Parts: sequence; structure tokens; C-alpha cells
Amino acid sequence: MVEEPGHDKPTEELRAEIAHSRAVVARDLSGLRYELDFPHKIRKAFQRRTVFWLTGAAAVGLLLTLLPARTKKVYVEPRIGGKSKHRLLEAGFVLGALKIAATLLRPVIVDLVRNRLSGFAARSSSSRK
Repeated sequence: MVEEPGHDKPTEELRAEIAHSRAVVARDLSGLRYELDFPHKIRKAFQRRTVFWLTGAAAVGLLLTLLPARTKKVYVEPRIGGKSKHRLLEAGFVLGALKIAATLLRPVIVDLVRNRLSGFAARSSSSRK
């Protein structure tokens, strides 16, 4: 068998080297976790420079309010044939008038239906005899 160089190290030295490399990897991993913890970084930055952050937020809000609003022009062609431009208003007026008429005519309609049904009941009872 051919022996590779580096296999002649004692086991204690290999264990120490492995422990050292594990410590290096753990340190690098904790550093990476710290670097990627953005919420913690933002919280700390806000705690350290609160006035700066509030001023920046106010400036951004002011800029957003001062930007011109998007205006969109809508062109509506007039209706041909004399149709009303205020259909919604007319529909509301018609529905209101119908409601008032139904309220006023309800007793008359109820009496009419009662008379018709009583006449129908009287005819059906006389035809049974």
C-alpha cells in the first residue's frame, strides 16, 4: 500500500485541527447570521439615530404629497336622440313616486282582493249545495 503524506500525524493533533476548523466554521456562520439579520439592523439603526429616521420619513411623506396626482382626462360623447343625461336621478324619482303610490293605494288594493276572495268563496260554497 502506498501511504499518502500527512497520515503520520498523531490523532490528538488531528482532533485539535478538526476542533479548530469547526470553531472557524461556527464563527463564520454566526457572522453570516449577523450580517443577514436585517430586521435587527434596522431596529438598531432606528434606536441609534431616531431623529434622522423620523426626519427622513417626514421628507418622503412630504415628497409623496407634493408629487402631482395623475390626472386622466375622460372624454364623454353626448347622447344622440334626446335621451336624458340624468338617468340615475330620474330612476330615483320614479322609484320614490312608486313607493308613495303603493303606500297610498295599499288599503284600496287589500279591500279589492278581500272582496274578490269573499265573492269567490261565496260562489264556491253555493255551488257545493
